[in-house]
Amino acid sequence: MLELKNVSFKVNEDGQDREIIGNITLKVPDGRLVVITGPNGGGKSTLARLIAGIAKPDSGSILLDDEDITDMSITERAKRGIAFAFQQPVRFKGIQVFDLIRLATGRDISMTDACQYLASVGLCARDYIDREVNSSLSGGELKRIEIATVLARGSKLSIFDEPEAGIDLWSFSNLIDVFEGMRRNIKGGSIIIISHQERILSIADEIIVIKNGAVADQGPKDKILPSLTGTADAVPECRMSGVRTGDDKC
Repeated sequence: MLELKNVSFKVNEDGQDREIIGNITLKVPDGRLVVITGPNGGGKSTLARLIAGIAKPDSGSILLDDEDITDMSITERAKRGIAFAFQQPVRFKGIQVFDLIRLATGRDISMTDACQYLASVGLCARDYIDREVNSSLSGGELKRIEIATVLARGSKLSIFDEPEAGIDLWSFSNLIDVFEGMRRNIKGGSIIIISHQERILSIADEIIVIKNGAVADQGPKDKILPSLTGTADAVPECRMSGVRTGDDKC
């Protein structure tokens, strides 16, 4: 289980401290898919980075399975079983997809094993296994390859920061299928997705609403989702296309 206790985080802008996360306390139980949502600029992505260890809180503590990981590095947290998928997946010129998946597992796996991970995210293995992880891959392809590496790691806690960003409708639909598959196969771990998208919210077990750096609401999907739609603070969404365009209203 992941637990945050009184976590706060500030940035310094023009000599002034600005609070991004303010005294947040929450729990993410094992075996759950949790979606963190809320208005733009509310602190959602910052919270994800604090959990992953990309940033460190100014105060408070972060625990994984009752172990305090607050001062641990990204590498140390990864060894404890935390995986993080960025909004824009990193490209690795000169590294093939097979090498990336093998590195993710941390062991010498066969080509067949690597292909199974690609197949699990809806990619035809023979078309991708030998390709470089570079600009020749589309945003949707990179997203699914990144998810394949997360699956290959077998992480205790998998965090996805706005996975819908920058991908087309077809890739987004396939992404939903992948997350639904991950949700069905959750065992001892948990999944956190940062998202505005109602389709992603609809597959959650629990939704956490972050607004102005604080938890505005938290609970089961069936309780929280109806309160988000059709209100002034509704989840920003491009309902016609199903994917974000980068516009602040979407």
